[in-house]
Amino acid sequence: MVNYPHQLRRQKLETKVAKANLTNFANRGMSFEASINATNDYYLAHHIAVIHKKPTPVQIVKVDYPRRSRAKIVEAYFRQASTTDYSGVYKGLYLDFEAKETRHKTSMPMKNFHSHQIEHMRQVLEQDGICFVLLHFSTLRETYFLPAQHLIDFYCVDDGKKSMPLDYIKKNGYLVANSAFPQVPYLDIIEKNFRR
Repeated sequence: MVNYPHQLRRQKLETKVAKANLTNFANRGMSFEASINATNDYYLAHHIAVIHKKPTPVQIVKVDYPRRSRAKIVEAYFRQASTTDYSGVYKGLYLDFEAKETRHKTSMPMKNFHSHQIEHMRQVLEQDGICFVLLHFSTLRETYFLPAQHLIDFYCVDDGKKSMPLDYIKKNGYLVANSAFPQVPYLDIIEKNFRR
């Protein structure tokens, strides 16, 4: 087979586009996550709460050492299924929550939630912890605080196969006000609705 110059250019362009699409897909939700991390940093710096992102347990299998200062993980596996994204303490209350983002305007895809996460949330609620999800609709620029029990109830209807309508979220959750500092002031909702 002969590769003509214009075919090589097209192949390179197609490869670049494919990599760009893969990168965009892999990094979706990162801006929302960055906003939550900035919020948690704000809460910590102002002695309001101690809330951190949970690390995902990973087993490293193979590392390349092209140079001593340039170690690169080549192969790794998840050691166990992760639970939720964040946990911490606010005024003596244990908080545990998951954060999800979508571009959809009318629903949150339930395929983003897994049965082991739902079970973890159920266990947190059994221990009287405050468990919830932050659902960000990027196209609408709206974020909702949904108590975990409403997520669990909806998930159990069909094992998380269909999308959760925005109307259900609005009916059972709370709109998180837009703010500069902190960026995602979810503790305001806990203070107003969950403090005993």
